[in-house]
Amino acid sequence: SLGEGMLVRYAIDMKAAGDPIEEVHAWLEEHRFHLAHWFTVDDLMYLYRGGRVSRTSATAGTLLKIKPVMHMDNPGHLIPMEKVRSRKRSIEALYRHMKATYDPSFGPQHIAVSHGDCIDDVNLLRGMIEADPQFDIADFTINYVDPVIGSHTGPGVVALFFLGTSRN
Repeated sequence: SLGEGMLVRYAIDMKAAGDPIEEVHAWLEEHRFHLAHWFTVDDLMYLYRGGRVSRTSATAGTLLKIKPVMHMDNPGHLIPMEKVRSRKRSIEALYRHMKATYDPSFGPQHIAVSHGDCIDDVNLLRGMIEADPQFDIADFTINYVDPVIGSHTGPGVVALFFLGTSRN
């Protein structure tokens, strides 16, 4: 929902700048699949309980300290993109994926992160993003995940939202 909220924020900004509602609508339709949504979880057992991974994968991944990095594709499916070992590497992977797909043609961007009670990890990610001159940041929103998403991802989820070259 935070990603959708970002699109609403862009619509509000455009309307406040005097753009007609038809242009705002057209912009949203044209750019909705540029909303990048990358995330990682800290505990694979929540993904198992939500039916996203098998018990074997969750148990083995937990023992090996595997942290998946996932994103949402255009049809809205969660796609595992990478598996890293350690929490810090999973946060760094979110940053790397932003660096690889960030689209500067949008100008100053609203960047958003939602999390499951892991503000230190969010601050680590935010520090990497804000220190990188590649990114033109209008503002940075941090919020908690809602209870529904949180029940499927568990504490320790970090989700990053920005406008990229494509959602994929």
